[in-house]
Amino acid sequence: MTTTAQQLAAIKVIPVIAIDRAEDIIPLGKALFDNGLPAAEITFRSDAAVDAIRLLREAQPEMLIGAGTILNIEQAIAAKEAGATFVVSPGFNPKTVKACQEIGIDIIPGVNNPSAVEAAIEMGITTLKFFPAEASGGINMVKSLLGPYGQIQFMPTGGITSKNIKQYLAIDRVLACGGTWMVDKSMINEGRWDEIGRLAREAADLVS
Repeated sequence: MTTTAQQLAAIKVIPVIAIDRAEDIIPLGKALFDNGLPAAEITFRSDAAVDAIRLLREAQPEMLIGAGTILNIEQAIAAKEAGATFVVSPGFNPKTVKACQEIGIDIIPGVNNPSAVEAAIEMGITTLKFFPAEASGGINMVKSLLGPYGQIQFMPTGGITSKNIKQYLAIDRVLACGGTWMVDKSMINEGRWDEIGRLAREAADLVS
């Protein structure tokens, strides 16, 4: 059985998607999947997130689908019921982590300091989102945090672009990065699927 962390490490760049119309996820998912990015983190920043996860799971059952910006137990349950494989939170909330462990869905909580890393380790969580990556010290901070904690691995997100992703991925125990540049909201709202597909292909080639 391939773990979520192993799947993330195989794909390396995870499109972080904010979507206004759930039905847009079908052509969007196809553009990503067909161009070498079989993953999506659909954020709960919009009311369309749950329906979008459900639609994508039906349309692209092989995709690795995560739910982002999960802030509470109710959202975690909704994400799992819709078909998400894992959830991602901006920060480390022990209640949300415990709830995810109880309902059996992987959670990648956000951290950017040693105290949060240690709180995560205490709860058995070792795959962590480093967020907001660039604003929290970027590559130097990632290296600094990985140093004393040999059991953790990071998925940096926030300020990751095609220009700096390879530098992050070159760090041992950075398994993947979350990015939005290939799934910009304006492109989704305007239905620019060919452009999204081109950017997805460039991103996949860049990290392969």
